[in-house]
Amino acid sequence: MTPAPKPPLNALLSPEAFAALGAPDVVYVRPVRAAEVLASTPTGRIDGIALDPDQVLFAVHRADGERLAVLGDRDSAMAAAVAHELAPVSVH
Repeated sequence: MTPAPKPPLNALLSPEAFAALGAPDVVYVRPVRAAEVLASTPTGRIDGIALDPDQVLFAVHRADGERLAVLGDRDSAMAAAVAHELAPVSVH
């Protein structure tokens, strides 16, 4: 007999409680496609920046998932987090 699947952690905790797990200083860095970033803008574009929708960028997120920044490479994203006295971790 296989055990019942566990519900995802975010189904058990509110966004505030989930964010508190890592304390306010923990952020995660993950790759995102430019299309995802563009889709989250009201106009679907960013003036003055040419992005290929398939281009891979790196986003810095709070523990609750809120995106704080998007940078062109992983090292820059990690460095930006550290420069703002945050503790970055990578997510794949």
